[in-house]
Amino acid sequence: MSMQSPTGGQLDFQQIWTNVVAYVEPRWLPSLIVLALAGLIYIVAGWILRRVEKRLAARTETDLDDEFLRALRKVVRLTVVAWAISQLLSQWVPPLVTVTEGVRELNDVQPQDWVWGIWTILVFFPISRFVGHVMATFEQKVMSRSDTALDETALPMVNRFVRFLVIAVGVLLALPQLGISIAPLLGGAGVMGLALSFAAKDTLSNLIAGVLLIMDRPFKVGDRIELWNAPRETGTWGDVIEIGLRATKIRNPDNLVVVVPNNEIMRRDIINYTMSGDDIRLRIPFSCAYESDIERAKALLKEVAHEVKGVKLDPAPIVIVRGFGPSEVNLQLRVWIMEARSRRRIADEITEKAMVAFAEAGVEIPYPKRELYIRGDGGVAGLLPTGE
Repeated sequence: MSMQSPTGGQLDFQQIWTNVVAYVEPRWLPSLIVLALAGLIYIVAGWILRRVEKRLAARTETDLDDEFLRALRKVVRLTVVAWAISQLLSQWVPPLVTVTEGVRELNDVQPQDWVWGIWTILVFFPISRFVGHVMATFEQKVMSRSDTALDETALPMVNRFVRFLVIAVGVLLALPQLGISIAPLLGGAGVMGLALSFAAKDTLSNLIAGVLLIMDRPFKVGDRIELWNAPRETGTWGDVIEIGLRATKIRNPDNLVVVVPNNEIMRRDIINYTMSGDDIRLRIPFSCAYESDIERAKALLKEVAHEVKGVKLDPAPIVIVRGFGPSEVNLQLRVWIMEARSRRRIADEITEKAMVAFAEAGVEIPYPKRELYIRGDGGVAGLLPTGE
């Protein structure tokens, strides 16, 4: 049987059918075996892994092993499907060749390679999900020990970034199998990354410092820390109210919010008044004249410290002699207080009460003095009283 073709030739359907049968006959049975074997492995492997998952779920408290087995089950199923498709393509699709000047050469990338390239990308999705689950478990432990708002925003962001990075690695591994060279892509990405790093140097520095703040935790929201660049005539300390990826916000005693870049914080010594506990020790300097009774001055300072609310009696306040000045003996009162946030108030009260107690007890607070001698032709003409 034949008919006229559009080009004027004769189409021999019998010959076409004979060719089709000749092409299919040696291939249909191996293909059927491949499909049957792949289906059997797919079902049996899934059943075994589900059984193992149920047993582990009953024995362990964490769900990491369950998530791992789910990811493994997906990888196994994807592998079985990819193997079956690859085998079918190798049997039914002729190898791709390139003819150059009459010479036939096999292509470096065949249809089977495309299958495994797609398999590589798909396999990294369950791997990415498992990595994200592991990080989410770690995030829960971190956030349970901290009330920092940064943890609730930064850690999920890091989780998503890592998952995206895992998938990106899978795509890069699959590109050569798909016949795409990654060398130009890596070169372009390197140039672009270098340009972005120079353009956003400060921003990247702050972001990296923000991540380090998350890891090191030198302070948390609510801690009282020292300020380095506080506005003039304002408090030099403040309470941390927000920790961001780029900057940290601190409220000082004058209700001014100081926004400090994170890289600036990481370059300096951080003084945290509340990290080690509520109680801290204060060192308050005093001085008295050489003519005064030093022991009496020490006793007065201890009595004053006992009268101020917030001062701990154990350990008891102590007073030491720190040194000598031109006209004074330098003393230092050391007291432990119950709350670090009250250190300014307590120091102010102790200083005020000590000044009153010194005045009542006749302990002189030194100040600059000069004695003037006036000499005339006959010698010393007179002596002005001290201090005039």
